[in-house]
Amino acid sequence: MSESLQLQARIPAARKEVHRALTDAGALRTWLAEHAEVELPDRYEFWGRYTPEGDAPHQRLLHLDDHTLRFSWLLDGEETTVEIRLTEESDEVTLLDLSQTHFSIAEATAGNTVRGVLQTYWALSIANLADHLAGRELTSKVDFTSPELRGEFLIGAEPSAVFRSLVESDQVTTWFGYPVGIEPHVGGRFAMGGLELEHGYAGKIIDLEPDRRMSIDWAEAGVTTWELEESDGRTRLTFVQSGFDTSRPPYSGWLGWLSGVAELRRYHELSDWSPIWPPIELPTA
Repeated sequence: MSESLQLQARIPAARKEVHRALTDAGALRTWLAEHAEVELPDRYEFWGRYTPEGDAPHQRLLHLDDHTLRFSWLLDGEETTVEIRLTEESDEVTLLDLSQTHFSIAEATAGNTVRGVLQTYWALSIANLADHLAGRELTSKVDFTSPELRGEFLIGAEPSAVFRSLVESDQVTTWFGYPVGIEPHVGGRFAMGGLELEHGYAGKIIDLEPDRRMSIDWAEAGVTTWELEESDGRTRLTFVQSGFDTSRPPYSGWLGWLSGVAELRRYHELSDWSPIWPPIELPTA
């Protein structure tokens, strides 16, 4: 039996507003996909450059009510099922639970099927859904037709503050929602899961200029580079992934970083910031 992807997010908007953004074609073309067509109760489709295998629509609506959206999505020859459930936590906060069948962490790590990108694809999409509903600028989507992995963002904080939030372990762990351990010097580790995790995924810092630049070498996944520049009291953050096999772009990791950038922007710009994602706790044994 295949595994299933499970995600939960806390969306700062009323349930009816979230439901409308999930089912309105114009809204979908803003936060989710290049193209979308919705004709309820029969048609629910999205496709284009920003959708895995987005050469044509591959979805089929299965069920829709005030709290649940369910559709099938053909990916890499498998008929997967996506279900999104909305629960009112309060008049202004909605819990969004998303599941999708035919996903496994092993496939995501191996990168041998397009379904391996689904976890980070939905993480970025849901982050953009939250920002869309808040009237905020969205984070760049990933163009699955291009091997170029580059984004440019304006963050409402000084470069020194943004830089600290990229190199201090506690801050990165807070906004990224996942334990991250950092040795902030050239040759130091940037460890997903923390510095103490024996089998964690760690890159090596190969360039570090305070308040200006950091580069991390992830071996086969290439080099991540953050460049910061002051811009009228804000920070222009240029974010690039390079040095990978262009025939196999690391879309999954890039999507994950972009969803993190969405939360990094909110972390600096919202005075009442709280993460949309529940914290991830790693096993101690």
